[in-house]
Amino acid sequence: MKASLKTVVGTALLLWSATLLAAPGTDPYHETESLFRHAGESAAYFNNCYGYAVFPTIGKGAWVVGGAHGSGRVYVHGAYVGDTTMNQISVGVQAGGQAYSQIVFFEDKRAFDEFAHGDYEFGADVNAVAITAAAGGSVGTEGASAEASGGMKDAKTLGRYYKGVAVFTIVKGGAMFQASVAGQKFSYSPKA
Repeated sequence: MKASLKTVVGTALLLWSATLLAAPGTDPYHETESLFRHAGESAAYFNNCYGYAVFPTIGKGAWVVGGAHGSGRVYVHGAYVGDTTMNQISVGVQAGGQAYSQIVFFEDKRAFDEFAHGDYEFGADVNAVAITAAAGGSVGTEGASAEASGGMKDAKTLGRYYKGVAVFTIVKGGAMFQASVAGQKFSYSPKA
């Protein structure tokens, strides 16, 4: 088990370090937001949401025991209001490593307040739409339906709010035998 944990930690660190190699002068938050603004139905969420959290890169690695980590920014009505981190530990049938971008939309003030109140966690009932344009299709968890075209910027998805949140992801690279947002834990810090 110790060797498996070392593999998971090593893979997660490798994926996380890839986020540090972004081109100088680029704003990964703006670039990631732009991808989601041009990714089919996820674009419509920007027009009617209360706010959203953007994660340019979440690194995930697993060999039976898995871990994921990512840092993001939170916006309310388009204005930057704070920072967030996401951590996830999972156990089960899973293997591989993956890097992906994620956006969490808050339908209303109540949903945002729950997220910002302290430690927030996605349960097993949260719906997510994974835009996997590179594979020519997309997958929804917990029954969410989705489809994708051949390119990330014109992917078409079918998502919905559930308990005030809607979650979309875009795979950046890697391969995982298991993918989910269940068990993701978030911490929020208001902008100083």
